[in-house]
Amino acid sequence: MPLSTELSPAAIALNRFGLGATPAPLPGDPRQWLAAQFDRFETTPPAFAALPDARAMLTAYQEQQRALRKQAPPPAPGSPMPPGKTPEQKLARRDFGQDVRALYGQAVQARTQSALTTPAPFVERMVHFWSNHFCVSADDIPVTAFAGAFERDAIRPHVLGRFEDMVLAVERHPAMLMYLNQNQSIGPNSPAALRAQQRGGNPRKQGLNENLAREIMELHTLGVRSGYTQADVTEFARAMTGWTIGGPNDDAPGDFAFHPQQHEPGTRMVLGKAYAQQGMDQARAVMADFAHAPATATHVATKLARHFAGDNAPPSMVTRMANVFQTTRGDLPSLYKALIESPEAWQSQPLKAKTPWEWTVSALRALGRNEPGALQMAAIQQQLGQPVWKPGSPAGWDDTAASWIAPDALMRRVEFAQRLVAPLATQIDARRLAPQVLPGALTPATQEQIAHAETPASALALMLVSPDFLRR
Repeated sequence: MPLSTELSPAAIALNRFGLGATPAPLPGDPRQWLAAQFDRFETTPPAFAALPDARAMLTAYQEQQRALRKQAPPPAPGSPMPPGKTPEQKLARRDFGQDVRALYGQAVQARTQSALTTPAPFVERMVHFWSNHFCVSADDIPVTAFAGAFERDAIRPHVLGRFEDMVLAVERHPAMLMYLNQNQSIGPNSPAALRAQQRGGNPRKQGLNENLAREIMELHTLGVRSGYTQADVTEFARAMTGWTIGGPNDDAPGDFAFHPQQHEPGTRMVLGKAYAQQGMDQARAVMADFAHAPATATHVATKLARHFAGDNAPPSMVTRMANVFQTTRGDLPSLYKALIESPEAWQSQPLKAKTPWEWTVSALRALGRNEPGALQMAAIQQQLGQPVWKPGSPAGWDDTAASWIAPDALMRRVEFAQRLVAPLATQIDARRLAPQVLPGALTPATQEQIAHAETPASALALMLVSPDFLRR
């Protein structure tokens, strides 16, 4: 079905830069409307602020498990295997898992609530962008507990700040430390490792873990083809040893902590530069250089250009935005202003396919919803193929149409659209709504289908699954 090639600037601002149009009046000056949102963004909306404390939950659970282990009977004399978990321990783990799953569902609802009511939908989109760029995947219980807190505490406070500060917040967050096993990384020559060896400990449990160091370089900052070597990854991982999660003897259990006894001593050589800093400052110094590197500027600019100007990032836009990133030392509002002023992002034809999350949010906004209500968004996104904060890989969700516009995926959207609009069919006239939420983007073919739909519910569903609405 042919699409309009003359999207209005208002449609582009609302649907490509923002999270989808609502029935509200259109912005008079789309570019100014986007830039003005920097002053309206809510760092911690009420729904996010109301989330239970994941750190307290995890700390309480760990303390409970330690107490139960102490109460467990010792292994039988001569037994070759340690005792399994007691029934009490298994019950505590089951209860903790239920609490975590409830917290995850509440966090997804909070994210949805914010997307539906935010006065700054462009900035809110940037939160989602950075959350995917620096992603954790909630594939086990501890990371799942922290998934919502990760976006709330590491991404949202820095979305209008400096890239370097966001990097530091992200890499220190318990969700990231657990997800990529940094909390298990110990310098091979650190005091902790040497003591363990003297006691005859298992060296496999006292080793260096390179997961976080590698993903910082490959995904978060420099990019995979930036010229670093395996030796650079190993040296950076050594610099990061000691970055972990606080235990019961730390000032902030369950939060970031630096354990000097786990830190690998000595000067590190990363990308040809020597880092002689001591302790925690060593990895911070390396990360600061990564955050300001030209390769990072290009990597970030490429991902932003791909997100806003098409699956094949325009080279001219990448170059221009990379220059802004470098000259401003990673000032994100300056980068967003350059994005708003990029003509490549204002092309009048649809440039991007909506992911399931983008489509669901834009559908709810189009229908005038200001809260998810009874909709269980975690389950809905699972059904649509993009479970929130669960990409299954440190690389995050893909940002190209080929990953999202398959026939079976579209059928799932059709089925959900039909369920979504069923209670609203007598309240909303799709013939009037479609031009409002697709200003300048509504094709004659879609208008005709809506006009000749058999029922009001069918007309609304047709609007939501039309090619016009599926792209931005």
